Amino acid sequence: MSADDLDRGARIWRTLAWVGGLTALLVVSVPVAIGLGPVAIPPDTVARIIAHQLFGSPDISWDGSEQSIVWLVRVPRVLLAAVVGAALAICGVALQAVVRNVLAEPYLLGVSAGAATGASLTILFGVGAALGAISLTGSAFLGALAATALVFALAGRGGGLTSIRLLLAGVAVGYVLNALTSFLIFASDTPEGARAILFWLLGSLTRANWLAVWVAGLVTVVAFLVFVLWGRRLDALTLGDDTAHAFGSPPVRLRIQVLLVVTLCVGAAVAVSGGIGFVGLVVPHVARLLVGSVHRRLLPVAALLGATFLIWADVLARTAFVPRELPLGIVTALVGAPFLLLLVRRLQAAA
Repeated sequence: MSADDLDRGARIWRTLAWVGGLTALLVVSVPVAIGLGPVAIPPDTVARIIAHQLFGSPDISWDGSEQSIVWLVRVPRVLLAAVVGAALAICGVALQAVVRNVLAEPYLLGVSAGAATGASLTILFGVGAALGAISLTGSAFLGALAATALVFALAGRGGGLTSIRLLLAGVAVGYVLNALTSFLIFASDTPEGARAILFWLLGSLTRANWLAVWVAGLVTVVAFLVFVLWGRRLDALTLGDDTAHAFGSPPVRLRIQVLLVVTLCVGAAVAVSGGIGFVGLVVPHVARLLVGSVHRRLLPVAALLGATFLIWADVLARTAFVPRELPLGIVTALVGAPFLLLLVRRLQAAA
């Protein structure tokens, strides 16, 4: 057995150890996080309520309000936090690969800005109100898709779809759509709508429900499997366009395919949670420090880290200033902004 084989084996075992440890941490975090909030509920009571709902256990030693809080409010909210965290993390991994930039994250494509503009049109002017209960989510999702289509159109004009073109087009589209959202708020005469949009722009899981969990969860699982399947192609693209060509993966076509999946996944996440930044930037770097840059090892670790991180960020958001709730995007920004400064400083030192 060669030294390369031994080294590869050690890396695989280290990845399995991290995946096992992070899975255990996530499994423990879910019932503990469900029990935390303005009304504290012990984890064993949480576990028994969930077991009762799933398996019909006859042992009922809790009151109806606790059951409603756990099953109708906090279980969907915690699961949605895990789903959104995982979605943003794996999309951050994929995006950093296709644009070959360590500062890239899903919001760089203008997806969040597009979703915010779509949501603003619904909240302030009733656009899409005929869709009923899904009008806000639907308009946010369509806004995200439209923003990404615009980024594709701008980046593809006059040449190939290169990483720098995507970056510049994403930043430009994001600024324009943010300005449009600000104008819509300025033009509106409904203060309540403006406050709702502001809270939504900063990220929140207060709209969590079982339908959102299922839809966002299904999209995230599909995106994760696709990215893992394309893991070797992402590895080659990270090394450069010539390497990708050599491995039989035309870089432009691969970028379009990956960005379409990223758009669908991030659009679904933003539609149910609003603008939650920095998860797609911070988590991929931490995961890369743990298991390296090979995408088939990196993606599961990033997904587990992102899910656990956003669960606890949401716990902090809803318990730090009871009875008021802190927008979730503020919590992630408090973690992500210092990390971004450290990253920029490290890049400057390496230059």
